[in-house]
Amino acid sequence: MIPAKPLAVLPTHEVTNMPPHLGDQDLWQNDAALREGVAREGGGWTEQKLADFGKIAGAAEIFEKADQANRQGPEIRAFDRHGMRINQVEFHPAYHDLMAVAIENEVPNFAWRHAKPGSQVGHAALTYMFNQAEGGVLCPMAMTYSVVPALRQSPGIGDDWIPRLLSTSYDARDIPVEEKSGVTMGMFMTEKQGGSDVRSNSTRAEPLAAATGEGAEYRLTGHKFFCSAPMSDAFLTLAYSDGGLSCFLVPRWTPDGERNSLFLQRLKEKLGNRSNASSEMELQDTWGVMVGEEGRGVRTIIDMVQGTRFYCCFSSSALMRQGLVQALHHTRHRVAFQKRLVQQPLMQNVLADLAIEAEAALALTLRLARAMDERADDEGAAALARIGTALGKYWICKRAPGHVFEALECHGGPGYVEESIMPRLYREAPVNSIWEGSGNVMCLDVLRAMLREEAAVPAVLAELEAARGGNAALDAATTALDQELAQSEDLELRARGLTEMMAITLQGALLVQHAPAAVADAFCASRLGSRWTGAYGALPAGIDFDAIIERAVPG
Repeated sequence: MIPAKPLAVLPTHEVTNMPPHLGDQDLWQNDAALREGVAREGGGWTEQKLADFGKIAGAAEIFEKADQANRQGPEIRAFDRHGMRINQVEFHPAYHDLMAVAIENEVPNFAWRHAKPGSQVGHAALTYMFNQAEGGVLCPMAMTYSVVPALRQSPGIGDDWIPRLLSTSYDARDIPVEEKSGVTMGMFMTEKQGGSDVRSNSTRAEPLAAATGEGAEYRLTGHKFFCSAPMSDAFLTLAYSDGGLSCFLVPRWTPDGERNSLFLQRLKEKLGNRSNASSEMELQDTWGVMVGEEGRGVRTIIDMVQGTRFYCCFSSSALMRQGLVQALHHTRHRVAFQKRLVQQPLMQNVLADLAIEAEAALALTLRLARAMDERADDEGAAALARIGTALGKYWICKRAPGHVFEALECHGGPGYVEESIMPRLYREAPVNSIWEGSGNVMCLDVLRAMLREEAAVPAVLAELEAARGGNAALDAATTALDQELAQSEDLELRARGLTEMMAITLQGALLVQHAPAAVADAFCASRLGSRWTGAYGALPAGIDFDAIIERAVPG
């Protein structure tokens, strides 16, 4: 036998001028805007928790597990090998590992386990860091977090379920909840004929006994078109009872220990969010219990919807931050035309523009978190949380896809291949703009808050007035917004423009008050100037690019 010759070293394959592996990230210590924002908005007592989790969530191993869970997505397993209907979804082991990391570190329930001023701020920061690595797992985390206020409306039900939701144990077994160490919860409202118009739903609920209304048992029949995280232990859903559209809790297992009649029809093949299963769900005489008042289903579930919309704000902010981190890493190590990319004037413009957008998104998100912390005792805070969540959900989520694309383009060709994290971030970016109400729905929600809640507009204007005199462009934008709000004609037609104005001006006011002057001045000079088109990399001359980039650089 002729011994094998060693592989020849290819003379053309010397690797030069390529950035090193990014490796572990410290998502807390390396993010000055996050650390400052958490302290400013009342979450200073959470800093040690966040510092510890920043290292956990930023570990290269977590990013690798996220890649695995997205490359090898969930598969439906409607039947077992004996032909029994089990309606399960199988996930890659990496998905379960990520779920365990999230739940063990209180990502779905920190705000409720530590209910005091600043808890919502700390909660937002935890999720913001975890979402930089993986967005799909955040869907069941968001719903498990958001369901608690709705369940509190029905203490008989909430007293049973909420303690289970507050567990820090991840139990993936498909068994009755009484046998589990921890549970997750989801929701499904959308039907194919109605979409966001839930009042056109056709699912019916028939009482099992003479007793009806809150806490009573019903059988539900209908078809839900989108059910994300279908392996959750229970769901909130909407169905028509005799008293109108009502909210119901539907568990995977009935109280007598039998599988509930929840029939998974198929999994959706989605653009992104691939680690997370989204299904169609058929209900056939499915057991459920009414939550809240009969005929008040939308009112019952609206607090949950506000919570998931809040999640969309900091999830999109997180995608912006991680895209920026990746772009900064690449451009600081890549040389072109005898300079590092980060030293090229036009690239500096792009990077600085991405940095101020990401910081503005985070600033607004953390301000909303403080408003949610204070809303129980402060009418103005409650109003700001209500209208501000709709503003943030519209604008931050609308800006994220373009932001991630620009960060991808900073890499050139290497950013477009699947070995990079950038395609996964790019596919993930649109989902938050669609989930829980697309752009038009959110703008109509802003109008609803303006017209129905007397404190809503004053709450926004109070934030702007607090920054009055800090920047001339902001002052002019505040005056222009006052004039727009005074006009009552064609409000629905103008809703997008009005929502954008409020969101950007609010972001500008927060940055003028709290961010370094270089960041605030750049934001106001561009976003609130007369020539802004929304394209990145068009900041005007005179901006302190070096200071903005240095603030954003990790490490």
